[in-house]
Amino acid sequence: MKNRIGFNRLSRRPAHRKALKRNMVTSLLLEERITTTQTKALEVRRMAEKMVTRAKEDSVHNRRMIGRDVKDKKALAKLFTEIGPRFKSRPGGYTRVLKLGPRQGDAAEMVLLEFVERSGSEQPEPKKKKSEAKQTDGKKPAVKSEASAEKKGAKAKAPAPVATEPVEKASKAADNAPEAAPMQGEQATEPVVEAPEASASQATPEAPADETEATKTE
Repeated sequence: MKNRIGFNRLSRRPAHRKALKRNMVTSLLLEERITTTQTKALEVRRMAEKMVTRAKEDSVHNRRMIGRDVKDKKALAKLFTEIGPRFKSRPGGYTRVLKLGPRQGDAAEMVLLEFVERSGSEQPEPKKKKSEAKQTDGKKPAVKSEASAEKKGAKAKAPAPVATEPVEKASKAADNAPEAAPMQGEQATEPVVEAPEASASQATPEAPADETEATKTE
């Protein structure tokens, strides 16, 4: 009987299984999230959370104990300088597993293994209770309605200003304005005065006074 089996062998030999866990834990420390199968994620999760618990206290002994499995210097430094202090006040549960559905091909259950608090991720604001939200929602419209009513009353009471000065100025300018000059290209039209027709008496010229005197003497 297979009783008290504390881990999943993952259908691999011990050397292969140990190398697999080390590589996946290193990737988790560097990227802070990995995609893998559910069975592998549960095994890597146990190993990673024990490392984070040790990393809360930065000491030579803890660095050497974790350094036996994590050979990457960048991952080891990040664990003790960033990830460990980040979970200082959390007693456990540093990671979470999110299901992604079956994998195409062999239908293996795929999951997303990630840290609960990741660098660069914004923390969601705490949600307000329903009672507080209703109270705040009920007060704000009342203030707005009172302010809008006051503005409308002030607008209704204020008489509209009568524009008298512009009209007077416009009339004075029209009286003093000179006559408009003709536009370019237009010829100035002057009134045509017709000459009166000449009468018959005016048509015959009068004889000079010297000729009349000469005729009389003859």
